[in-house]
Amino acid sequence: MGWFGIILLVIAVIVGLTAFVMIVNFGRLWITAWSAQAQVSMRELLGMWLRKVNGAIIVHTKIQAWKAGLTEISTAELENHYLARGRVPNVVQALISAQRAELGLDFRTACAIDLAGRDIVDAVNTSVNPKVIDCPSVESGRSTIDAVAKDGIQLKARARVTVRTCIARLVGGATEETVIARVGEGIVSAIGSVQSHKEVLENPDEISRAVLAKGLDANTAYEILSIDIADIDVGVNIGARLQADQAEADKKRFQAEAEKRRAMAIAQEQENIAKVAENRALVVLAEAEVPKAMADAFRSGNLGILDYYKFQNIQADTGMRKRIADDQSDSGEKK
Repeated sequence: MGWFGIILLVIAVIVGLTAFVMIVNFGRLWITAWSAQAQVSMRELLGMWLRKVNGAIIVHTKIQAWKAGLTEISTAELENHYLARGRVPNVVQALISAQRAELGLDFRTACAIDLAGRDIVDAVNTSVNPKVIDCPSVESGRSTIDAVAKDGIQLKARARVTVRTCIARLVGGATEETVIARVGEGIVSAIGSVQSHKEVLENPDEISRAVLAKGLDANTAYEILSIDIADIDVGVNIGARLQADQAEADKKRFQAEAEKRRAMAIAQEQENIAKVAENRALVVLAEAEVPKAMADAFRSGNLGILDYYKFQNIQADTGMRKRIADDQSDSGEKK
């Protein structure tokens, strides 16, 4: 045969073995795709095997898409989404549901929503079949939304919000928690703007309409269809409690101010007593200087004996008059 014949024989054996391996590994998938006219070639199956892509998932998903009329989705696009850690069956299932409901969802948008971590199947189902959200939610640990009307009466309300997914705003839109928070804020604001709590009890639907008119679903992944007040109860009189607390605070403040004034008065009284004592001491000191002055007057000749006796007589006369005046005042008080 020669070397050339041997080489051709080896090549033929290698090609035969390769074809046999491909038929054993991919023959069933290829036949399944071919029978469904899904147009998946043996080369694409080999490439998926080399890139460690689950060919069975891609083939069955493409068959499902083609049978549903989504013929524009190629095998390469499905494989790329699989390599991006996407959930290929969920995307195709959501596209089929969106096509039936005429939601206008395309493959690239569906892949983006799926890669963002959103459940694309649930999003499409919610678009078709709206769901009801409790406000406040059970996870928040609160059972009611508490608000106070202008008359000071507290109201406890529970609402049920009907929403459906807005596919156009699903990527980048706020989640369900944001909708619940906005609705709660709107209910508190609406109740706080009424003059009397009786108005809310008579027409709770007014609160629903006021909250719904604020466009709370802006920049969210949902469209709010309705807000219904499920229950509303009367709480405590917050206004009266606040007034009582304010009165108690004013009482304590006035008591503190009165105590401050009393302490200041006592301090002022003690200061005056000290000043009186100081002045008396000065008087005593001044009186002590009188004998010295009289002695100096005697020595200098400015004061004689007769002048001194006159001074003594004047003092005695003054003392006698003072005693008489004191006796008369005492007798008048006894009468």
